[in-house]
Amino acid sequence: MPVNTAPLDFDAARDLPAGFLEFLTALHTALTPRQQALLARRDYALRNAHAGKLPDYLPPSVAAMQPWRIELPSWCADQRNQMTGPADDADLVVKMLNSGAPGVMLDLEDSIANAWTHLKTGIDNVLAALAGTLTYEDRKRNKTVGINPNAVTIFTRPRGLHLHQAGIIQDQLIPASLFDVAMITYQMDFAALKHPLCFYIPKSESADEALWWRDLFQMVAAAKGLPANAIKCMALVESHPLAYQMEEFAWNLRDHILGLNLGRWDYMASLIHFNLEKREWVLPDRNTIPHDVAFFQNLRNLMPDICHKHGLLAIGGMTALYPSREDAELNAHALAALAQDKKNEATSLMDGAWTGHPDQNEIAVSQFPAPNQLNARPANANTHPDLRPIPANVGKRTLAGTRAAIRTVIRYRNGVLNGRGASLLDGYMEDLATDRIYRLMIAQRMQHSAHVAILDEAGQPVPHSPELIHKLFDEELQRLVNEPTGKDVGTAETLSKARELSESMILRGEFNPS
Repeated sequence: MPVNTAPLDFDAARDLPAGFLEFLTALHTALTPRQQALLARRDYALRNAHAGKLPDYLPPSVAAMQPWRIELPSWCADQRNQMTGPADDADLVVKMLNSGAPGVMLDLEDSIANAWTHLKTGIDNVLAALAGTLTYEDRKRNKTVGINPNAVTIFTRPRGLHLHQAGIIQDQLIPASLFDVAMITYQMDFAALKHPLCFYIPKSESADEALWWRDLFQMVAAAKGLPANAIKCMALVESHPLAYQMEEFAWNLRDHILGLNLGRWDYMASLIHFNLEKREWVLPDRNTIPHDVAFFQNLRNLMPDICHKHGLLAIGGMTALYPSREDAELNAHALAALAQDKKNEATSLMDGAWTGHPDQNEIAVSQFPAPNQLNARPANANTHPDLRPIPANVGKRTLAGTRAAIRTVIRYRNGVLNGRGASLLDGYMEDLATDRIYRLMIAQRMQHSAHVAILDEAGQPVPHSPELIHKLFDEELQRLVNEPTGKDVGTAETLSKARELSESMILRGEFNPS
């Protein structure tokens, strides 16, 4: 759900750190009205796109015309692999920190369920991880495992600006981003940190949103008696409009920002969402789209050029295919796909990438020729490439692909109902971003059914009417109930609820990341 509500018996005076409510209220008063205005601008940009006025590059500005560079600190100069995972899973957090990865991102957003208990556990784990005190119980070895001494750079991803937190200040909604940052920074002993506190900014849609984050970081720093630039960040490029404003976004955060990251699964979802009215943008089955498809590759080539121009790191995306310690064939396939994907990112002059499993770290790191490629920029680079190249002659559009999408959104939403923000499904790690892709793919196949052929096994087109989609949801639910995979949590009842929620979100046009 987009709104996370504290429990009914929640008492801010009792359940929050002493003095926190005053700290939070000052931030809320200053920044929540601006958040509301920024969200309204997002809605306006999407309506414009659906009316035919799609995102484009901004006019020349000081961000692009003036020579400026950040001084990248030595403690984050090597980010060839950033391992990411849900912050509410202490076992995984410790394993990521002990994996040898140069960077680790602890996630409070897409990979955890947006529910109070998971958020609270996640924040507690972040604080313990930053203090070096987090542990988990290894039942196989009957021992407590803690964090080994390391030089890993730790980032925390708060929830996005579009989400809200209720139940803290009576009858008022707080930006979830603000609440998460405030909870961590208020309780943080900055003097004990091995490196400056770092956040990963998610789901931004304009350069102006960077100013909101800048002011949040600087207000927190002032309240804690720290220098204005004490808090550092990286930022995900996960929306189609932001792809045209990366340089301006970075400029607005130049006292804090260390790099940009191509969050390609949310980016694909956003690309579909902004082009939903265009029949030529009905995408093929997701897993038949190559990793170097032009709409990714053009952005993948542009991002390092912009970043390196200003001394910033450029980080590549997540490879969804997951390794397996039980299935040797799947494991070999997953690791080979990983190597190919990360090699492509390195060739595009990215400085690193994301992974989600410790077994991926060594392969990911080894694809990059040096700790970073900051001094490399392509010759004769196109500074304004086409970021909407139509995906013609790519992949396959099949009824089986529609079924797979429906099956995945049911299973993903079932996981959320049972407290999992990310689930390993058929060898792919599926989280909110991939769920969003599938919901949008199903919607665009329905919307353009009369003009775009989706083929059955015999090669015949199958009109994707709402009635067909409803029938497919029923059939895939029945298969999941009758033929359990052994991987799905919950019950037939939660699967049925997940099926109902997923279809209704599609029919109501709910495609924002929630």
